[in-house]
Amino acid sequence: MDKNEIRELMRFFDKSDITKLKIKEGDFSIELQKGFENAVSYAATPVMTAIPTPPPASSPTPVLESTTKPIIAGLTLQSPMVGTFYKSPSPGAEAFAKVGDIVKKGHPIGIIEAMKIMNEIEAEYDCKIIESLVDDGQPVEFDMPLYVVEKV
Repeated sequence: MDKNEIRELMRFFDKSDITKLKIKEGDFSIELQKGFENAVSYAATPVMTAIPTPPPASSPTPVLESTTKPIIAGLTLQSPMVGTFYKSPSPGAEAFAKVGDIVKKGHPIGIIEAMKIMNEIEAEYDCKIIESLVDDGQPVEFDMPLYVVEKV
């Protein structure tokens, strides 16, 4: 990632409801986390270097992280990235997948917009959509469940 992409990612992160983001690409990694009282901390270091990130000039802010996750019964299809989830290819168009639909492996189930790029998300295996867990236009995080499914 170059400096402009990192800046754009940080702006997107600051404006979103996402509280923690970790991206690893080859030997580059970046971790963004919002802390207590809307304070935001950034850390970006190459994975192969052993140079520690210096502490901030001010006193450290305690970071509260939720340890409770909603309990979801059954298999789920998860978000492979952070962004905004859309159920259809364009406003007013029919959704890629609806509750009750049977989708084949590789069939699109939605789009995630990340850094102004539309990424089509495909089903990982043949399945039936049991429940939709996110709304159209909702911000999603990495590995966040999108649909509860049943393998067919």
